[in-house]
Amino acid sequence: MVTAVGTSGETTHGRRLVGELIRIHRVRAGLTQKEAAERLLISESLMGAVERAERIPSRDLLIDADEVFGAGGALKACCELVDEEKYSPKFLDWAKLERTARVISAYETMLIPGLLQTEAYAYALHRSRVPAYSETEIIRHVEARLERQTVLSRTPPPRIGYVIEESVLDRALGGSEVLKDQLRHVLDCVGRYNHLTVQVMPSAQHTHAGLNGPMQLMSTAEGRTLLFAEGQGGDRLISKPEQVGDQFDLFGILRAQALNPWKSAEIIETKVGKL
Repeated sequence: MVTAVGTSGETTHGRRLVGELIRIHRVRAGLTQKEAAERLLISESLMGAVERAERIPSRDLLIDADEVFGAGGALKACCELVDEEKYSPKFLDWAKLERTARVISAYETMLIPGLLQTEAYAYALHRSRVPAYSETEIIRHVEARLERQTVLSRTPPPRIGYVIEESVLDRALGGSEVLKDQLRHVLDCVGRYNHLTVQVMPSAQHTHAGLNGPMQLMSTAEGRTLLFAEGQGGDRLISKPEQVGDQFDLFGILRAQALNPWKSAEIIETKVGKL
C-alpha cells in the first residue's frame, strides 16, 4: 500500500503541478478517482487530496501511479520535485543519499534514531517541539520520516549501526505505552535485520568519547563520506574528508565504549519489562 506524505499550511506551485499531472494521467488512463484509488490501494479521499495538492504524494505512490496510468515516466520524474516539499533544504541532500548509502551510522543522545521510530513515537516527538508545529506540519514531518524507513528493507541493504545513550531508553515521549511499543520495535528491527546493529551507551560509563553531542554519518555508494550534525544553533551537512574522517574515528571509539549488541538487547528487554 502506498501513501501520501502529509500536508503543510501552504500549497506550493510544485505540489499543484504534481497534483495536476496525476489528475491528467489518471483521466487519460480512463479511470475515475475511485477506480484509481482501488488500483493504487489507497482511499478515494486520499486520491482526491493528492490531485488537489492538499497532500504530498510519496515516492511509492508516484512510481505506482506512473505504471497504473501508463504515464511513461512523467510521474516518476516528479519524485525529485516532491522531495523538496518533504524535507528542509539542509536535510534534503542527506535524505536523497540515504536511499542508496552503503553505511549509515549515528550516535544519539536524546532520541531513538529516526529510521527506527514508530509512528506514535514520531508523533509524540514532533508534538513536543518548541516552537510548536501546526498539526499539518506534524503530519508532513512524521510521514516523511516513516517513508525514509524503507531503506531498512532495501536490496542490497546498507550496513546500519547505532550507539544510543541509555537515558534515551527511559525518556517516555508520548507516555510509557508509547515508549514500551517503541522499545519493542527496536528489538524487533534488531532481530529482523542482520545488517542493523544497536548498541547502548550505559549511563554509568566512566569514560565517554561522545560528550560533544549527537552525530549522523554516512558512506555513499560512490565512496563519499558525510556527516550531518544537528544542534540548537542549526543543522550542518559536512563533507570535508578531514572533518568527516575524524568523526568516523570517534564513532569507532564510541562503539568500543558502548555495550555489545547482545548485552544492549538485554538492557532494552529489561527496560520493556519495567514499563
